[in-house]
Amino acid sequence: MILVRRTIMLLVMSLSLAVTPVCVYADEVDDAAKEKISQEGEAAAAASAKIKPTAQMIIDKVTKASSLLTEKGQDAFASFKGKDSEFIFAGTYIWVHDMEGVMLMHPIKYKMEGKRLIGLKDKKGKLFFAEMNKIAREKGQGWVSYLWPKPGESESSLKVSFVKLCKMQDGTEVVIGCGVYDMSDEEVAKLTGE
Repeated sequence: MILVRRTIMLLVMSLSLAVTPVCVYADEVDDAAKEKISQEGEAAAAASAKIKPTAQMIIDKVTKASSLLTEKGQDAFASFKGKDSEFIFAGTYIWVHDMEGVMLMHPIKYKMEGKRLIGLKDKKGKLFFAEMNKIAREKGQGWVSYLWPKPGESESSLKVSFVKLCKMQDGTEVVIGCGVYDMSDEEVAKLTGE
């Protein structure tokens, strides 16, 4: 009986040791897959930058993304990521954050997901996520200008983003955003009222 117990204990111990590395490896594979999808999305955004998005293109994509989120909730997030996503276009992309400023989905910077960004400032000190949420809460939708790097670049450029309040399938309110770079001061003023 003692021999059977020892054999079982040794078997259980060896199984638990064998399983542990597999779990760690699965996490590493998951991060590697996320990194690959993010890099592909960033490359797709950079490659598509030959086409300059119009304000109406941005509004249309955000509106379509809003419909998907209303219908599918977080299950729609996968539609916004990857090199073949229709929501990565003309040098830009869709992202989704909540009313607390927590990034829920970012197609090219997955490490931002789950982070509370409400206090994030651009190089001029603008709390742009706070501004986005204010516009979404007070007006339902609108435009915000701020400094942010273009896909594939590290230096910040002027970006003007359209943001829209959306209620997902489960009732959670989120902000969907999409922006454009390289607008003239006149175009920026027309959209943002600044």
